[in-house]
Amino acid sequence: MQWRHFFSTAGLLVGTLFFALSLTPSLIPREGVVQGVISGASLAAGYGVGVLLVWLWHFFELPSVSAKTARLLRWLAAGFCVLLALSFLWQATQWQNSVRALMGLETVSGVRPLTIALVAGLVFLLFLLLGKLFKLLFSFVFGKLAHRVPRRIAGILGLFAAFWLFWAVFNDVLLTAALHQVDGIYQRLDARIVPDMKAPEGSLKAGGPDSLLRWQDMGHQGRRYLALGPTAKDIAEVTGEAKDPIRVYAGLNAADAPDERARLALEELKRVGGFERSVLLLITPTGTGWVDPGAINSVEYLFAGDIASVAAQYSYLPSPIALMTEDAYGRETAQALFRSIYGYWRTLPRATRPKLYLFGLSLGALNSDRSFDFYDILDDPFHGALWTGPPFRSDTWRQVTAHRDEGSPAWLPEFRGGAMVRFGNHFGGYDKGSVPWGRFRIAYLQHGSDPIVFFDPAAAWRRPAWMAEPRAQDVSPDLQWYPIVTMLQLAMDMHAGIAPMGYGHSYAPADYVRAWQRLTEPEGWDEARIERLNEKLLKWNPK
Repeated sequence: MQWRHFFSTAGLLVGTLFFALSLTPSLIPREGVVQGVISGASLAAGYGVGVLLVWLWHFFELPSVSAKTARLLRWLAAGFCVLLALSFLWQATQWQNSVRALMGLETVSGVRPLTIALVAGLVFLLFLLLGKLFKLLFSFVFGKLAHRVPRRIAGILGLFAAFWLFWAVFNDVLLTAALHQVDGIYQRLDARIVPDMKAPEGSLKAGGPDSLLRWQDMGHQGRRYLALGPTAKDIAEVTGEAKDPIRVYAGLNAADAPDERARLALEELKRVGGFERSVLLLITPTGTGWVDPGAINSVEYLFAGDIASVAAQYSYLPSPIALMTEDAYGRETAQALFRSIYGYWRTLPRATRPKLYLFGLSLGALNSDRSFDFYDILDDPFHGALWTGPPFRSDTWRQVTAHRDEGSPAWLPEFRGGAMVRFGNHFGGYDKGSVPWGRFRIAYLQHGSDPIVFFDPAAAWRRPAWMAEPRAQDVSPDLQWYPIVTMLQLAMDMHAGIAPMGYGHSYAPADYVRAWQRLTEPEGWDEARIERLNEKLLKWNPK
């Protein structure tokens, strides 16, 4: 079979352009294999656009070129594609190093162009074969119906049949089988009890001998959260006199229903004296049940251990999978825990009850935002929330960012002078505000290079607002917007990008210290003490 019968010249031309543009930098540094996957998907997407353009050309019966001219154009297109691909592959390493330099990473070299080209070619061929299979299926259905119904109706029915079969195979067979395997793996990981991580012996410890929540029901991340926090002795090294922080965690196996787990968490929190501390933190964990130790350790130090925190697990799957398969369950669990804790907290005397704050990272930030309705707390609001790396689907984040004060950038917005909502990152931000920060406060901690925050499907057809000047300091000036390609780059950054601590979706303890200090304003913390705390948290190694 001649290549011109298997490949579309216009498809390869547009596809190679997309391939070349995909090599330009995005938010997160990419290894060769990851870049190859992005470039292969971009090549396939561009190929599809080129094929569609040819189809539209013929559909509108526009004039065609002669066979001789078509042959010349194919050779010219082939030469252009090779030169374009080689030119951009040659610069790929340099572009990636420009992002790595912003994040303090070592530069890379070597066989990246070869790895990228090989992986991209394999990914493209996979998509191309799937496209050919789709076309064969459509042609088969069309051929069977063309003699029985009008041709246009046969074409529509053929498309529906092909789409339905492809979706059924992908969703009901491949995706279901993959999720079943992933579920089994993470279920076993969640049930695993590390031998050197023993249940607490104190009767006033969650998971201890008198606890309402059994150690074996906590889940792997819950046990880590309870066992690896700082003690009063650890905290006293920085603050002087200190208390043992109180932590409560209701694992997924503690009870069958979210409301029951929330009730157990409340009763356990009351049993261990959580409402007698000066601060109470209501945490919504990530999809795996993980609570970022940098987030909780930092605020426990800031309050010298005079703080209690409570969390409830809703999944043991990674956040992207949990969002896809258990979105409603995560929201229900967060709402149940909030109703339980806030409902009891508001019955306590205002003069003696603890200050109540919410916290969530990533998917936890999304579900924490969904856990309450502003109308339900207007008469007696809690004190505030810290939401870190909020996914782009977070409603409050989207509304505030969209209606930010004129002149403030999308990656660090100012909203209504900073009276209620403020944004910050490792370059600052929380002190920006033309009016005082009120009693009820929401703080967002987000890096300008975090793709979880700044991914948007609309990037396929419009330039994201965060790409406007001035840009965040951790975003490459070489990053440009290209239709479809930029969306694919950001999608891969979101799912496969790994940034160093303090960049992307990886938040450093010092980021949390700054955010909590500005949000809660604990007493007695000058810059020298903050620096000592940051050094302590950076070297944190629980025994």
